Amino acid sequence: MTQIENLYKEAQNLNNDQLRKIIRSESFKGQTSGLSKNFLQTNLIILDKKYALDFMIFCQRNPKSCPLVGVTNVGDPFFRTLGNDIDVRHDVPSYNIYKNGKLFKLTNNISDIWNENLLAFAIGCSFTFEHALVKHGFQIDHIINNKVVPMYKTNIKNQVSGPFQNTMVVSMRIFKKQHINEVVNICQPFHWAHGKPIHVGDPIEIGIVNVNNPDWGDKPKNLLEDEIYFFWACGVTPQNAILDSDIPFCISHTPGHMLITDITEDAEIPILQ
Repeated sequence: MTQIENLYKEAQNLNNDQLRKIIRSESFKGQTSGLSKNFLQTNLIILDKKYALDFMIFCQRNPKSCPLVGVTNVGDPFFRTLGNDIDVRHDVPSYNIYKNGKLFKLTNNISDIWNENLLAFAIGCSFTFEHALVKHGFQIDHIINNKVVPMYKTNIKNQVSGPFQNTMVVSMRIFKKQHINEVVNICQPFHWAHGKPIHVGDPIEIGIVNVNNPDWGDKPKNLLEDEIYFFWACGVTPQNAILDSDIPFCISHTPGHMLITDITEDAEIPILQ
């Protein structure tokens, strides 16, 4: 077993405070699927305040892919409604830095570029409902093999808000055909984590030409005869919108490397009580 595999295995047994501690210290830089069981993980977008209203409207108009669960105050790097001492500057394993709609670099800490004009948005993540699927006996390949879930651009157009448009991004998992209804029913209640799949079946129907070549994440396992593709709306959708925008600067999580919150996965309202 490699050092990375050992770290991931150890991380699966840590509580949220312990997980954020090893992420903050940069001891753990990996993907977070399978971690923080029973709690909400989120995607992250950090923008200049001038784009905040347009982005909030974008999330409201595209709730399936962008379920907004938290927003910081302008200039405040703490998600005070989502947990204990959650600091967006260093509590995510890996960040993407975008400049003028293009990926500029990846980093593990953004303390040196955070400023008083920025605010952060937390968007629900499908890793949350994966715990429920595992509890019901489903095996999820990317968790078993410590890979990043495959994600794809689609032909499903987003509702436009200001500079934010482009198309929906989806994540994909493979299960047996006989379990379609069960998978849908298990995932449907998780409205802060994209809920039920938006498509089951042929990838080409939603514009995915080559399912073995994801736009983000790792190549999926081979599909067996009794299996079928399940696609969920994905919180990487805003990053796809940013790639098509003229925004000069933006920060996000690196796909698969999420922010871990203290909100329980079954919370009716995503605010720490």
